[in-house]
Amino acid sequence: MNLKLERPLVFFDLETTGVQIATDRIVEISILKIHPNGNRESWTRLVNPEIEIPKEASDIHGITNEKVVTEPKFSELAQKISTMIEGCDLAGFNSNRFDIPLLAEEMLRARVNFDMQDRMAIDVQVIFHKKEQRNLSAGYEFYCGKTLDNAHSAEADTLATYEILEAQIERYEDVEGDVDFLSKFSSHQQRADFAGFILLDDSGEEIFSFGKYKGRKVRDVLRENPGYYSWMQNADFPLYTKKMLEDVKKSMNPKKVVNTLEDLQNKFNKKI
Repeated sequence: MNLKLERPLVFFDLETTGVQIATDRIVEISILKIHPNGNRESWTRLVNPEIEIPKEASDIHGITNEKVVTEPKFSELAQKISTMIEGCDLAGFNSNRFDIPLLAEEMLRARVNFDMQDRMAIDVQVIFHKKEQRNLSAGYEFYCGKTLDNAHSAEADTLATYEILEAQIERYEDVEGDVDFLSKFSSHQQRADFAGFILLDDSGEEIFSFGKYKGRKVRDVLRENPGYYSWMQNADFPLYTKKMLEDVKKSMNPKKVVNTLEDLQNKFNKKI
């Protein structure tokens, strides 16, 4: 195995009702868990999205409303998925921009916590595009010398993605097998959230990427305009974006408490 793992790496793929992160739902999920010793676990499940699957989506992945009507809802699977990926890094094909953000939305919608702060993320598509500029089927043929049968089946796509990453590590001398390198190499830019509404500046501070506060530090904006937090929480932003905004606000509270205590102490000392 070319991968050098210190903890399990979970490859996963989603088939969905569409491509809108905040509103579309999962109709199939497949997980391939690679352990540091090379052992594998795999799990695939159809999901009832609780909304209509558009014909355009069914034409791509072959999953119709009739196929999922008796399948479990994502809320019934969320805790199992959370347990399966606990303590694992994540990998996929176009996963940084689509699969991970959409999975996060579904988990938070099911009221199961999801956080990337202690995980690495490897996007095999980014490595592929940096090196060859092609799609998954072409990549599978190019790197593995195989034809990807049953493309757009979550299980087939997941296994192909794992095999491509293994082949990429073997093919390119400058592509290392450890997760930290792969995560950094497959990242597009430094985002605090998946959708890119909150970015990280050169010092690692959260900044807004949109609107009248574009380029401003989130902490500064929340101090100057506390109502902006409420507006974003009530507006149509992805749940993970709202979660990250809440995390920033919570991180400010201890400092506020300290400052308040210091102010009171200073006032008391002045009176004395």
